[in-house]
Amino acid sequence: MESTLLKLSEPVQRPSVTDAVFEELHRQILSLDLPPGTKVSEVDVARIMGVSRQPVRDAFYRLSTLGFLTIRPQRATVVSAISEAAVMQARFIRSAIEAQTVRMACERLGEGDFAALDRVIDQQRDAVEAHDAMGFHALDDLFHRELCERSGHGFAWDIIRENKAHMDRVRFLSLSFASQDAFGDHLKVMEALRMRNADAAIAAMHVHLSRIKEQVRRIRGENEAFFEGAPALDI
Repeated sequence: MESTLLKLSEPVQRPSVTDAVFEELHRQILSLDLPPGTKVSEVDVARIMGVSRQPVRDAFYRLSTLGFLTIRPQRATVVSAISEAAVMQARFIRSAIEAQTVRMACERLGEGDFAALDRVIDQQRDAVEAHDAMGFHALDDLFHRELCERSGHGFAWDIIRENKAHMDRVRFLSLSFASQDAFGDHLKVMEALRMRNADAAIAAMHVHLSRIKEQVRRIRGENEAFFEGAPALDI
């Protein structure tokens, strides 16, 4: 009798060891538990996390491609300094992409989409009230990702994510004084989307993403050692 092979419509996805190492290091770098300039070694991370060096090496590479780590052959790997120029470039990219995202969202979002976005907004409100910076940061990303996906342009979030590492650390640091502003901006975007007013939605998104310009200057003034290079020109 022939054996029957189990057939699955989709492959089973399990978090890999590399993913676990990547996520933990990403969290610590983003939250500044590992501030810019911190030396990190494959040997130490592997020992602390109880894993082999290969997944650590793979996680280091992924973090370096995002701009979080600087890997130098025969020298120490360090957490990258924040580039103000890269922050402004990310803002420019996001503003261009997300303007089109919300324009399409005004045309395409249905009641189910609005219900899903409202749930994210409710969770954001809870995070603001609880002063949960890490939670709010994740929910902020989720809101923008949902807008991309529900407008029919999920690929746009992939482009944004690949270019926002330096921006993310500034955003996280800004949440101690700006989370309420970010939340209020999201409410204005949602209001414009419900009205199917593309111009208002784009304007609200532009205001939201432009706040980073003042935030980066304030944060740099308080944490100059976290940054590299001269202050960037506005773009």
